[in-house]
Amino acid sequence: MPEVIFNGPEGRLEGRYNPGTRENAPIALILHPHPQYGGTMNNKVVYYLYHSFVHRGFSVLRFNFRGVGRSQGVFDNGIGELSDAAAALDWLQTYNRDASSCWVAGFSFGAWISMQLLMRRPEIEGFISVSPPANMFDFSFLAPCPSSGLILQGTADTVVTEPSVQKLADKLRSQKSIEIDYRKVDGASHFYENHMDVMVQQINDYLTKRLGPVPAKA
Repeated sequence: MPEVIFNGPEGRLEGRYNPGTRENAPIALILHPHPQYGGTMNNKVVYYLYHSFVHRGFSVLRFNFRGVGRSQGVFDNGIGELSDAAAALDWLQTYNRDASSCWVAGFSFGAWISMQLLMRRPEIEGFISVSPPANMFDFSFLAPCPSSGLILQGTADTVVTEPSVQKLADKLRSQKSIEIDYRKVDGASHFYENHMDVMVQQINDYLTKRLGPVPAKA
């Protein structure tokens, strides 16, 4: 899990990168929760998202948004963070020019940014959105949502309300030509304490549904 430093719009960005295990490995970018509330690339949900893709042989990058850890710059209310995510995807693609597919995943604030990135990068063909903050941020830009994906939400979350996420999922499900899989983790809080194993199981189950069994290691 080598440390990497790459250029972002406002200076250097710090990340962790795991190269894929096979030729033309698919790629995945993982985005962390709100920087002003302690969100970093080392958040446990982000860590487990990262390793779910690593386990499947993806080339995977997670990184700190501007102003977090060793990443330069200051928080920019989502606008700059979206630019950071685009720069991170550019870096990931530079080292994986023949990637067989491209996925994005995010938790909370990172889910909001990841869905915006999805709208701007047509090569992204799958997403995992954990606790997207539909009660805090506007998701109306998903009109229409261009890719199929998983939305995962805890029923005991007091930060991101489950009914708001259900409403978002229902709206996206009404769109044609994509498939939204909405799953709830019963009793889980915003950070999935004591429910992390169920969260990971749901993520891995969805990836198997979309991608098939975990490939044998080379």
